Amino acid sequence: MAIERLREGEAPNAVIGSYGFCRTTIYKWIRKAKGRGHGLQALRSRKGTGRPRKLTAKQERQVLRWVNGKDPRQYGFDFGLWTRGVVGELITAKYGIELSLASVGHLLARLGLTPQKPLQRAYQRDPAAIEAWKNDVYPRVAARAKRCGAEIYFWDESGFRANAVQGRTWGVKGKTPVIAVPGTRQSVSAASAVNSKGAFWFATYKGGLNADLFVGMLKLLMRRRRNGLFLVLDSLPAHKAKVVRDYVASTGGKLELHFLPGYAPELNPDELVWNYMKRTGTARRPLASGQSLQDNIEADLFAIQENPALVRSFFRVPDVSYIID
Repeated sequence: MAIERLREGEAPNAVIGSYGFCRTTIYKWIRKAKGRGHGLQALRSRKGTGRPRKLTAKQERQVLRWVNGKDPRQYGFDFGLWTRGVVGELITAKYGIELSLASVGHLLARLGLTPQKPLQRAYQRDPAAIEAWKNDVYPRVAARAKRCGAEIYFWDESGFRANAVQGRTWGVKGKTPVIAVPGTRQSVSAASAVNSKGAFWFATYKGGLNADLFVGMLKLLMRRRRNGLFLVLDSLPAHKAKVVRDYVASTGGKLELHFLPGYAPELNPDELVWNYMKRTGTARRPLASGQSLQDNIEADLFAIQENPALVRSFFRVPDVSYIID
């Protein structure tokens, strides 16, 4: 605009003064615009290119392959989580290029990676057994249950304490907030069984689970049941005790137990019942004076039982998508 005003006859001092720039600035603009073949185009603003990247596009794609779905320990590190520092060390080791933590963070963001809390999986997991369960074992169980007219339920247990604080709260940095909880130690255990059609059964009990208690709950579960029941559960010792096997045999095939692969709780939709319970309801609220933890937990379980749509939603999580009606 300044050069165009000059061409219209205004004085250089008046033009540059109107924009508030130093007097000599206008002459730099004039020299730049007079360059052969330049004109006003030479004065147009351009996006700054900044410092060139140290890694090529090909090298950046390789970094993505190193990090995505991999464990740092595969590359000789003694830490199982990817941090900017670990990624930077790997880049230095592979390419001899040093990047600042900020540069590594920008690189990871460009590659579509974000810091996330990882899911925990036991070392003892057997991936082959898990795949066999999803693709071979369970489909056979489901097909046989359909032929026999039996229902399939998934079983699991959990425990609750009145003085357990679930979730987080905001507070001043460096000063941990204090939450009032009951002074008395109330605890209760619960077992439940879920069906993909929305059926829900539960029982509460005190203490840990043993084989005799498990048999007692199985008898309650089987009471007045006309059709067969295929119960899918984990390999807890109490589930496989001799007294349990004897009771299952006494049902004449009406009850069958089928055991999930070890260390794979995500395959059991009943785990989601306890996740839901501990994110909502009693588990999120400290007990008031005179309240019973068992009564409150049973009320929450009754509410789940009366909501078949909620129960069915536990079967729509990707980890249990292998389950078919």
